[in-house]
Amino acid sequence: MKIQALTVVAASAASVTPVQKVIQLMNGMLEKGKEEKHEEQVQFAAYKTWCDDTATEKTRAIKEDNEQIDSLEAVIGKCEADISKLTKEIAQLDEDISVYEGDLKAATKVRKMEHEDYLATHKDLTESVDATAGAIALIKKKMFDKKAGAALLQTPRMPEADRRKLQSFLSTSEGYNMAAPEAAAYEDHTGGIIEILEKLHDKFEDERTEAEKEESNSKHAFEMLSQDLTNSISTSKDDRSDKAQQKAKTAQREADAKGDLQDTVTSRDDDQAYLDDLSATCKSKSDDFEARQTLRAQEIEAIEKAIEIISSGAVSGAADKHLPSLVQQGSALMQLRSNSRSPNQIPGTSARMQTSRAPDAGSCTSRAP
Repeated sequence: MKIQALTVVAASAASVTPVQKVIQLMNGMLEKGKEEKHEEQVQFAAYKTWCDDTATEKTRAIKEDNEQIDSLEAVIGKCEADISKLTKEIAQLDEDISVYEGDLKAATKVRKMEHEDYLATHKDLTESVDATAGAIALIKKKMFDKKAGAALLQTPRMPEADRRKLQSFLSTSEGYNMAAPEAAAYEDHTGGIIEILEKLHDKFEDERTEAEKEESNSKHAFEMLSQDLTNSISTSKDDRSDKAQQKAKTAQREADAKGDLQDTVTSRDDDQAYLDDLSATCKSKSDDFEARQTLRAQEIEAIEKAIEIISSGAVSGAADKHLPSLVQQGSALMQLRSNSRSPNQIPGTSARMQTSRAPDAGSCTSRAP
């Protein structure tokens, strides 16, 4: 039984001609070539998808960065305008405060002078009132003498005409001895002087009352002005403090925006450089892929043509003549396949792209997450 099986196998092996063996070999090459061509298409499709997705993501990131840059530049511009405005407003408030404080100082000084003048005037008028009242009393009591008259003449606010009348009275009253005839003459003579003194007394009292009224009005006006200036100073200082704080916050916001702008510009430029490298590398690999696909198609076409020739009747009848050249052609095709570059051997891949997490165009297992 075993001998019969070996005999059948030997007979079957002996029935396969050299031409058929070559055809089997070349069919294997054809199938392998088609399989490798398809596998490369699948691998490159994954790689191209990664290229497209990454390019889309980087383009989106660059667009967002550009929009962020525009927004930050607008913020910085607004901050600069606000700081300039606040600086001018603070300077104006400083000037206003200086003016208000100067006005208050000047008003206080004027008020002090007015009050001192009032005190002096009030003192003089009071002395004048007291002097005229005292002189009237002494004259009525007939006790008015030269000493009292001299004191009366020193009244500071006495009109000059009245002063001369009093001097005349004093000069003529010295000779009266107050006997009956002299006393009657004294009474007649002093009547006009008393009238003058009473008018002066009333005049001095009126002037003192008016001075007191003016002092009260001046004091009230100063207090109102002082309160208004004090309020203005306080309000201006509060406004200045608020604007100074706003300026400081705005300056900090501007500094933060400038820092963010620098970071965003750097990020945008890095993304742009990465995208440029990515585009160049993906294009290079795409060109190489197209070249390899063309080469494999030519290889497959050559093998199919060789199989067709070998299978023809002409070759089948002259195997010894054509087999050596066909075997040499098959070896050349094998060499052609081994010399074609794999997707992992594409030159020009930058260091940036080598470190990126791209799927390997020659390996379908190396996929980016």
